[in-house]
Amino acid sequence: MIRLYETPLCPDCIEAKKELREKNIPYEDINITETIGNLKEFMKLRDEHPAFDSVKEKGQIGVPAFIKEDGTVAFSVEEL
Repeated sequence: MIRLYETPLCPDCIEAKKELREKNIPYEDINITETIGNLKEFMKLRDEHPAFDSVKEKGQIGVPAFIKEDGTVAFSVEEL
């Protein structure tokens, strides 16, 4: 199952969740602004996974972030 790191404060995240529902793609929703634990989990992933390098270089947060079952990262529903 896809793990989606998101926050309801992000318009792109809201749209991504809508697309996933419309396409009936199951996912685990991880709201990074809901708990400190969720935020720490996301920050560790963002700090360690090379897929986030270009995101960080642009000064972006990196959500929505979709983590596929094989561990690869996508930043849009189209990349799934």
